[in-house]
Amino acid sequence: MSDIKRIETGQRMSQAVIHNGTVYLAGQVGTAGASVTDQTKAIVSQIETLLKKAGSDKTRMLYAQIWLADMADFAEMNAVWDAWVPAGNAPARAAGEAKLATPEYTVEIIVTAAAG
Repeated sequence: MSDIKRIETGQRMSQAVIHNGTVYLAGQVGTAGASVTDQTKAIVSQIETLLKKAGSDKTRMLYAQIWLADMADFAEMNAVWDAWVPAGNAPARAAGEAKLATPEYTVEIIVTAAAG
């Protein structure tokens, strides 16, 4: 049986869980009420920090799931995402529209990455 490592664990959830060489991140959101660009920039920064704590980095992302409160913001979010993802290291990805935790959140990103 593999060990499970949890990072920034609270009562409800952990920000990251590592199991069998895979890092699973919780959904990340930016500052409520900020622009789509600013929320996305904050999110990718948080992802980088959590991946580093897990012994990984953005070049090892396997999958990203992106939720937007409004698909009209897709291009604005992608402008930040495309500048952030290293060339040749794009993960498999899905994006969709959903109601987020509060109306002030416009973007949420969930990442799975290889550890190491």
